[in-house]
Amino acid sequence: MNEEHGSAEFELVGEAPYYATIFTTRMTSDLDGYDEMADHMAELVSARKGFLGMHSARGDDGLGITVCYWQTEEDITAWRTDLEHQKAQDGGRDRWYAQYTVEVARVDRTIEFRRPN
Repeated sequence: MNEEHGSAEFELVGEAPYYATIFTTRMTSDLDGYDEMADHMAELVSARKGFLGMHSARGDDGLGITVCYWQTEEDITAWRTDLEHQKAQDGGRDRWYAQYTVEVARVDRTIEFRRPN
């Protein structure tokens, strides 16, 4: 999978518990303007209260997964209802996404492994 609009690093985002939105997408063939909108959304979300970080990847087959990490469910709701984000959501449904799911999960525990250099 290729990096897409998020960090390529796997850094822990904070102390559990926190929340994750898991956005899984399948793209259409009409991607005109998508990268610009996705970059703009990544810039906007990074300034949001309660936003902890993001990881994103997309395969050559068009399947993509973006995970955003949040302090609270209220922070997720505030982002979901942001007017610019709603405009991007409309564009996604109208043009860019053939299919998507959004899942919200509470992260109670994290486990990390790093190979020593």
